[in-house]
Amino acid sequence: MQHSIRFLFFFVPFFGYLSFCALAQVTEQVTEEELLRHKEVPDELREVVVETLRFFPELQEVFIRFEFKERIRGAKMLGQSQLGSLFVDRKDNRKYKVKLTRFLPDGDGLMPVEDVPKEVLMGWIGHELGHIMDYLNRSSVGMMRFGLKYMTSQRHMVDAELAADAYAIGCGLGEEILANKHYILSNPYFSEDYKEKIRDLYMSPTQIVHVKEALHHVQQRTEEEGD
Repeated sequence: MQHSIRFLFFFVPFFGYLSFCALAQVTEQVTEEELLRHKEVPDELREVVVETLRFFPELQEVFIRFEFKERIRGAKMLGQSQLGSLFVDRKDNRKYKVKLTRFLPDGDGLMPVEDVPKEVLMGWIGHELGHIMDYLNRSSVGMMRFGLKYMTSQRHMVDAELAADAYAIGCGLGEEILANKHYILSNPYFSEDYKEKIRDLYMSPTQIVHVKEALHHVQQRTEEEGD
């Protein structure tokens, strides 16, 4: 109940921006080379990263390194500013990275993360790119303050995760975010602690559907008014 109330207070002022995003066009006309000009991506993830980046035209000129990690504490993926860049570069030149767990639990063994269903993986990556969208206009001091609050405040942590989901949905990845949540919450090989974290901090599948429907209605109304 508390999470639902927090969702409502968070989402209402954020809705105007998301409505604008929902009307943006996916950058199909941009070549793969242009999309990856400021990106470092493992070959195993190249295709899915390119497809996901098409939903984030605002990140085309932003440097992002995608890198595998054997383990990420408390998470499977993590989008953040590169520490050195945070102190040296201006915010419009700041560099970011997305860490991805190299292998996920799968039965008695491990599964390479690139073998996750494409829609699910796009939702995962899209959520992390949503975090980067949230960071773009923050100053270095603002980023440090944000990080401190994230580590010390449950409420701020919820706000940050809601924002990342909201940016991704607003940019057109609602189905992928929903597929990702279903995949995590129904996966018998993920720990209950991890699933509980997803339930506590992130949009629920029902909330994702409500946001998608609201943005769809806005888009329909705008298109009708334009005819």
